[in-house]
Amino acid sequence: MDVSIGTIWEAVSRALPDAVAITEPGRDTTYREFDERASRLAAALEVAGVREGDTVACYLFNGSAYLETVFAAFKLGAVPVNANYRYTGEELSELLTDADAAAVVFSGALADRVTHAAGHVRTLKLLVRVGEPPAEGPAGPDVPALEALLAAHAPREPQPRPGSDRLFMYTGGTTGKPKGVIWRLSDLLHSLVVPVFHPLGVTELPATLHEAVAVALKAHHEGSAPTTMPVVPLMHATGLFNTMGALMTGGRAVTARPGGLDPQSVWRTIAEQRVGTAIVAGNAVTRPLVDELLRVERAGTPHDLRSLRQMISSGTALSDSLKRALHERAEVTIVEAIASSEGGPFAFAITSSVEDLPSRFRPVPATRVIGAGDRFVEPGSDETGVLAYCGPMPLGYYKDTEKSARTFRTIDGVRYAIPGDLARIEADGAILFLGRGSGVINTGGEKVHPQEVENVLLSHPAVQDCAVVGVPDETWGERVGAVVAVPPGTTLTGEELRDWVRRSLAGYKVPRSVVLTDSLPRTPTGKLEVAWARKAVQGSGAGDGT
Repeated sequence: MDVSIGTIWEAVSRALPDAVAITEPGRDTTYREFDERASRLAAALEVAGVREGDTVACYLFNGSAYLETVFAAFKLGAVPVNANYRYTGEELSELLTDADAAAVVFSGALADRVTHAAGHVRTLKLLVRVGEPPAEGPAGPDVPALEALLAAHAPREPQPRPGSDRLFMYTGGTTGKPKGVIWRLSDLLHSLVVPVFHPLGVTELPATLHEAVAVALKAHHEGSAPTTMPVVPLMHATGLFNTMGALMTGGRAVTARPGGLDPQSVWRTIAEQRVGTAIVAGNAVTRPLVDELLRVERAGTPHDLRSLRQMISSGTALSDSLKRALHERAEVTIVEAIASSEGGPFAFAITSSVEDLPSRFRPVPATRVIGAGDRFVEPGSDETGVLAYCGPMPLGYYKDTEKSARTFRTIDGVRYAIPGDLARIEADGAILFLGRGSGVINTGGEKVHPQEVENVLLSHPAVQDCAVVGVPDETWGERVGAVVAVPPGTTLTGEELRDWVRRSLAGYKVPRSVVLTDSLPRTPTGKLEVAWARKAVQGSGAGDGT
């Protein structure tokens, strides 16, 4: 099926015009409205000079406008680009400059940050504001509002687009500047077969547009089409790609109010809208959700979780203690993926009840672990290698051929995506994920993988979140340090946590410095600023840090 995802959305919209496609606070958007609004925005972009292959940035909170902007870009053969809504004006300008952005659609609350881009990004042809700017403070540039722009333009006539059209997914950039990962839409479609089509009993990607529409019609009429809520931002690949899949199969995308995570609002929305699938990002998102469930239970007013059937998580670790809490309160299957913007998923840890715990990652058929000399690592060999994936993958990084060559490599005639995640294969074939290779700690010549230590710390019942980093040490070169989040009032000490780690791991892997805190600052996608964690550990010295 050599078609754009936008062309599939257009066909589904014609087949299910009155079905609700998107639900956001106070508003439902039908498939007909979704298509028409995107067509009007596409016309406005075209009039402004946006053409096939140009990039259109989404600097937006979750909501229908984000998906409409992606759809409008698809209609033109333009390239949607994600922009982190936490970026400052200068950070936004850097990303837009790197992406050669022709247009930016932005949330009104972020308007003041767009001012810098308006004056510094020379490729910009159109800025569009969604909603009003802040009541106080700088209002940002004087640009057209989305609703006025839609009213001023007739819908652009649909023109079928090929699967060679593209989408950029900028990586998080916690250890360097973000890079735009180039996905060809046909490859992205193939990568979504397992998460999007398999739950509907469709094991292969539909061969034609007609077959794709038939899948959506059948799922909608049978009531099996997904009602999906991206709790994570749509700028997160897992959030966007799974939501796009829901709209390809006649489902419905549900968003909570824009802004920061509001656990109470999330659970209420899930109950009110009968959400079946929630998309989260590891402990950073799931811990507040579980805390809210415990809070209302103590108050005798538990949330209604009867509709929830699946939670999908990727990007950062999701601890078994949180999975247990969810399984004890809902008949939910939790799908945790090792994946990246560069490709995958490499492996899944799937649990449907507490009996499935502790969870373990099982590789997909396209996954390999590659060791020294480009050899495949054998199960049970205790050799550490890098995760590699030979399934559908991106073309490379935008404007970075050197990094593309390092990440997307051909071995024995097969192309692999190798982002740098370290892993071992256990004797039974399970994957032991060890984190990104750039974070390996060298302490006295011994190599310590932060993820391995974090997994043990997270298994402690009082630990809510943690980060393990290496910091300079005169004797050992580096020492292992940990920043650990525990509930306020907890009497747990750093020495007790070191003893806990010592039970499972060699002595050189035990953190010499432990800093206890109430919480770790993370991005909406669950990523931690490594420099912040290192500074916190260094400030504590080599002692307890409590």
